[in-house]
Amino acid sequence: MLSALFLVIFVVVIISIGIWSMRKISSVNDFFLGSRSIGPWLSAIAYGTTYFSAVLFIGFAGKLGWSFGTNVLWIALGNVIIGCYLSWKILGKRTRRMSNNLKALTMPDFFQKRFDSKLLKIISSLIIFIFLLPYSASVFKGLGHLFEISFHIQYNIALIFMIFLTGIYLVLGGYFAIAVNDLVMGVIMFFGSIAMVVILSNNAGGIIPAFSNIATQYSAHIPAAKQPDILLLIALIFMTSFGTWGLPQMIQKFYAIKDEKFINKAAIITTVFATVVVFSAYFIGSMTHIFFNSVPLLEGKPVFDLLIPTLLTQYLPEFFLAIIFILIISASMSTLSSLVLVSASAIVMDLYNGIIQKNISEKSLLFLMRLVSAIFILFSWIIATYKFSVIVTLMSLSWGAVAGSFMAPYMYGLFWKKTSKSAALIGMLSGFFTAIILFFLLGPAKSPISASIAMIVPFIVIPIVSVISKDTPPNIETAFQ
Repeated sequence: MLSALFLVIFVVVIISIGIWSMRKISSVNDFFLGSRSIGPWLSAIAYGTTYFSAVLFIGFAGKLGWSFGTNVLWIALGNVIIGCYLSWKILGKRTRRMSNNLKALTMPDFFQKRFDSKLLKIISSLIIFIFLLPYSASVFKGLGHLFEISFHIQYNIALIFMIFLTGIYLVLGGYFAIAVNDLVMGVIMFFGSIAMVVILSNNAGGIIPAFSNIATQYSAHIPAAKQPDILLLIALIFMTSFGTWGLPQMIQKFYAIKDEKFINKAAIITTVFATVVVFSAYFIGSMTHIFFNSVPLLEGKPVFDLLIPTLLTQYLPEFFLAIIFILIISASMSTLSSLVLVSASAIVMDLYNGIIQKNISEKSLLFLMRLVSAIFILFSWIIATYKFSVIVTLMSLSWGAVAGSFMAPYMYGLFWKKTSKSAALIGMLSGFFTAIILFFLLGPAKSPISASIAMIVPFIVIPIVSVISKDTPPNIETAFQ
């Protein structure tokens, strides 16, 4: 009953923000970047809520907490320091300044204007379209199962509800609505995460005893011979922490912040937020060893995604359980809306307006952005409803393919004037194909290792090709003003 009541309140707030934000939208710049006028609090929380979704709370926390025990907290530490604090400190100011100098609104737009290459823009737009759309579908799928478990709503009906809710506030209010909603969702995530740890730790005899009990039970549940090796743990830390440096939905937050002087403040806010949220999620994931003797089964097969929902349902009071469900919905909707917005921009702003059809009126472009955002949400629903085997593969590949393709060209483009056009192109392709080839050679179970190698390879390739080719773009001084 409380869950339903909180959900109704949540829906009313979300839709109201979307309608209110619509009044502030008069151009594509307003819709996609909030006119580059988003303050440090909204920017910081938007970054954090986009980073941590239901994939963290339900998927990663359960599976990795069970697989690694308390060692999973090293992943949390990497996410906080590398994925949040260092990302803002190293990339934030330079991204805001250079994207403004180049008048670049998207990451593909940045690649074209920084390296004077339409081909880079086309390739990067296609990579975003192909791999972020299935990723958004996977978030929809996770939310659908969550509604099914917590609210006893049929999976397909839950999907339709989430599509309607996300579509309303995203299509109406664009990035500004996302940022304001993220602040509301971020508050729920922050305090809800603390509540989860406190309540479950009390059930486990306290936080300090819980650590000892986890270690004991972990050894009993997973013998030393079956425990994952340290290489996989390092790869997970690297992939989930450094990987965000090349994901367009994360980098967008640097484009949109109002002023460079807010970067340091945003870095601190994001770090504090992430520390609470990600450590809470992974600690609770490791605590499953205290409350369960084995992974829940579905049709005779272990299903890690059921660990956290089952734990919360069994051990949280109704009032807190309702809050936690809203927390997970909040985390997922924030990630989902950012993915859809970035995917729609790749088609409308980068491919259609930038390559196929030029000189479109601002009003027409804004209409197309809203239309394609709605279409992408619909496509995500179709993918989440019908389990296409190729889509499942693309979901597993998405992080490594996108981050592997973009991170090195983006960072070299920001910091090294001598990065050549040829090097950026070959670097992007080397990361992309490394991710694809290694994924199929090593298998999905070792996809973090494949993704990590795919991110590293272009950092070696780009400087070598730059020295050989020397085709430095002509607008380099404008970019580095």
